[in-house]
Amino acid sequence: MPGKSRWRMVAPVATIALLAAGCSGGDSQDTEALPNSISISIGEPQTLIPSGVVETYGLQVLTSLFYPLVGIDKTNKPYTMAADSITHDKSAKVWTIKLKDGFTFSNGEPVTADNYINAWNYAAFAPNAQVTSYYFDRIAGYADLQPDPATKKPPTVKKMSGLKKINNLTLQVTLDAPFIGFETVMSYASFYPLPKAAFSGDGVLNKDFNEEPIGNGPFKMTGKWQHDQKIQVTKVPDFKGTVPKVDNITWKIYQDLGAQYNDLISGNLDVDTKIPTESLGSASSDLGLRLQKSPSSAFQFIGVPTFEKDFSDPRVRRALSMAINRQEIADQIYLGTQLPATSWVSPQIDGYRANSCGDACEYNPTQAKKLYTQGGGPAEITISYNTDGGYKSYIDALCNQIKSSLGINCTSHAVPSLSELVKDLQEKKNVGLVRLAWAMDYPLMESYLGPVYTTTGSSNYSGYTNPTFDSLVKDGDEAKTPDEAIKKWQQAEDILKDDMPVIPVMFGQNVYGYSPKVDDVTMDLSQNVDIYTIDVAS
Repeated sequence: MPGKSRWRMVAPVATIALLAAGCSGGDSQDTEALPNSISISIGEPQTLIPSGVVETYGLQVLTSLFYPLVGIDKTNKPYTMAADSITHDKSAKVWTIKLKDGFTFSNGEPVTADNYINAWNYAAFAPNAQVTSYYFDRIAGYADLQPDPATKKPPTVKKMSGLKKINNLTLQVTLDAPFIGFETVMSYASFYPLPKAAFSGDGVLNKDFNEEPIGNGPFKMTGKWQHDQKIQVTKVPDFKGTVPKVDNITWKIYQDLGAQYNDLISGNLDVDTKIPTESLGSASSDLGLRLQKSPSSAFQFIGVPTFEKDFSDPRVRRALSMAINRQEIADQIYLGTQLPATSWVSPQIDGYRANSCGDACEYNPTQAKKLYTQGGGPAEITISYNTDGGYKSYIDALCNQIKSSLGINCTSHAVPSLSELVKDLQEKKNVGLVRLAWAMDYPLMESYLGPVYTTTGSSNYSGYTNPTFDSLVKDGDEAKTPDEAIKKWQQAEDILKDDMPVIPVMFGQNVYGYSPKVDDVTMDLSQNVDIYTIDVAS
């Protein structure tokens, strides 16, 4: 998210998503002892603060603890959930959000306009270092909450001028410029409200809130987050929104996909959100109809540090892309469960164009080697990946193809967890090339282009910058109609074909399995299990 990621790492796509496996070892009887309870696999989240989550592990847990203003239907259109209505003026610059009455946080606090305003101001205030702060930059006054661009002095203003409380159940949001997609953007986790109990002072988050967050959703935590083991939630009584069918969920945290799958087969896990590649051949016989595949918005790519001299020449990045045989990886590693990516935007999104990458994503070892030599590419490269996502065989295959095509040495570097890999990227550690992924935060092309490639994007770990690209993304944001926005965003995507800040590799699909104990198991485009439809089998 995010995750996703954030690069929003997708547990196998930030954001950006990879699902971990290899159980850390929570006692499965904790869940089995409770009536109407289920267990679902995740990896270790990086955080459970909504404005800090950029990967799918944390985002999945937050779907149980929080209830969004806006949901996204099967046609990728927004609809109100916690909001009673969302309207805007003719320019789509001033938005009025009316909340449904009667909602409370799980601690009993009523949900009011102040809870959204306080949460959004916290996310936007630069010293809080929230990775999804970027999502609020359209709101008037956001710039005042950032360091002075000339002196780098920290901001003294802590509240955005564009947020106004009309009454307890109504807030008004004024944007710096029109944005017809703002309602869709508000479906993302960064826009969740926070209770008064989250804060120890004005704009200061309680230091313990992350360990047992209080949300406005259908579930609440039954205790603190047991890191690397599990997160347990139980249904909130008299919840005013859509009510889930199950009463309790244990989010079981794994570090190895193989162990995760073994737990599913042995009856110690109810939903395995990512079948490991080494088990794809046997999963059909192991699970029968309980092995499922569904569309995903996941986009797997290789991030390239464009700010490093070795990779600053676009010819080197294009050469690396042309050295990869995507179809071979899809067929031999993923057994057809993933699809070759030749664009930077998921096929699930309006505005997607097949092969927008052009010949830069075609397998051509001869031309690749020529470009690599012309660009002065390094004689040795490293590709980092997180081991809790099951990517070793994929990265090994990628390295072998690059070595064969370019005649250089390629080695893989394993990082224990997705959260650690994201931390390394945020701290700008030298990880070389990096396996990353992104899933939509909301169903707009901008969700793929803005966070990952604009100069100030929250997940622009490649260090890519192109003023023309930034301008076109902004023009799309300010377009009067969705069709006009798509045209501008497609023009921005065309620039990526020449600059290649990242290398598209795979479009993901959800490949998951579940135990005989549960029914109605589905996963959405954002790689989340639908917690509202899943049920204990009759």
